Amino acid sequence: MKIAFHGAARTVTGSKHLLTLTNGKKYLLDCGLYQGMGKETDDLNRDFGFNPAEIDHMILSHAHIDHCGLIPKLIKEGYNGKVYATPATKDLAAILMADSAGIQENDLKFVNKTRAAQGKSYIAPLYITEDAVRAVEHFVTVDYGKWFTIDENVQFMYLDAGHIIGSTTVHLKINENGKETHLTFSGDLGRYRDIILKSPQDFPQADYIIMESTYGNKLHDEITGTPDKLLEWITKTCLQKKGKLIIPAFSVGRTQELLYALNQLENENRLPDLPYYVDSPLSFEATQIIKSYPQDFNSRVQKILLSDKNPFDFKGLKFVKSVEESKSLNYRVDPLVIISASGMADAGRVKHHISNNIENSRNSILFSGYCEPNSLGGRLKLHPKEVGLFGQPHEVHADIGEIKSMSAHGDYEDMTQWLACQDPKLVKKLFLVHGDYDVQQDFRNRLIRKGFLDVEIPARHTEVGLG
Repeated sequence: MKIAFHGAARTVTGSKHLLTLTNGKKYLLDCGLYQGMGKETDDLNRDFGFNPAEIDHMILSHAHIDHCGLIPKLIKEGYNGKVYATPATKDLAAILMADSAGIQENDLKFVNKTRAAQGKSYIAPLYITEDAVRAVEHFVTVDYGKWFTIDENVQFMYLDAGHIIGSTTVHLKINENGKETHLTFSGDLGRYRDIILKSPQDFPQADYIIMESTYGNKLHDEITGTPDKLLEWITKTCLQKKGKLIIPAFSVGRTQELLYALNQLENENRLPDLPYYVDSPLSFEATQIIKSYPQDFNSRVQKILLSDKNPFDFKGLKFVKSVEESKSLNYRVDPLVIISASGMADAGRVKHHISNNIENSRNSILFSGYCEPNSLGGRLKLHPKEVGLFGQPHEVHADIGEIKSMSAHGDYEDMTQWLACQDPKLVKKLFLVHGDYDVQQDFRNRLIRKGFLDVEIPARHTEVGLG
């Protein structure tokens, strides 16, 4: 059998890994969008590196768009099989894929208008809303902790990854020529002692492991300090400077963590009396879905639910749905907090809020997670004097900040803890994916010191024989 790495190879987004058995059957692990890769992004998303019509089965680890965002394109171009996912992943992926289609359609209206004026050809979106809706019909739900038989060659089991609601690590038993091989795919690993979710689960001994490595050379700040950090920025920006605090946040996971932390401040009678806006219809939908899976919350949140039925709500919170209301926030001069997608600030309403507020020194832009270096968020984290937005230069006078305790990805201690259930001498090869190459090299050295004998960092479209 062979494994090919067609995405998230020496970079952080675009997860897709293709397992091919000796009998020719093909099994795809994830099918995600590349994000924040600058001018390369569109070309990367248009080239799978394989023929979708030749794929027999697809297993999805979780609903983040860099793991599920190309499923509609996969089906549009010929895949006719099932997409296996947990129930929560199916629900979240449905709204995320539809949102992605809407963003593409709207963005390309502007792009194609400009291209037409220049005499250039029309650019089609990767897929449209109808493709995203059709993709959901292919989903088949599988619960945690049970071996599921795909066919006579492959069984798989989902275990909790602790990354977002419904996220999984994927464990495959592959039977070829009377020999059983165990392959594990980490998906994206969450954090032990997460404020909302359960910790990643131990898993059966694997022969081969495909593992994410986003924070392979970093340690996060303590999660318990997040409400205090938020309060510091609210106090500095809104109470002292009378400005706007703009927080880019992914609609699934990060937005709910921010709401939970603000709710905690209210429960402790420390939340300033201000307007708090979540400016993202997708975030509203995602929050409703996440609230419907309380069984996935950790024991601490379960106890809180006994006295607080909605730990994502608090005084002053309002979800913005219409474009008109979103635009009206730009004319507000009173202090307020805006949480808006996307987390890397490369698309969505938050990009407009940054454009309208970045030149005012009363305001602050606060990042709460990983940003690709080429994304707007990645560039702003370098504290430039000027940045381009919508084709226009903007001087950066707003404060740029970052809360480092909020990542939904485990740091190197979390990741090595996840591997602690394995005998490293029995792991024939460990592949590092979903990470920047320099970070992966550091993490590779750490894993070798932990006793793993063969750690490989595959390049895009690399194919490796197993066994």
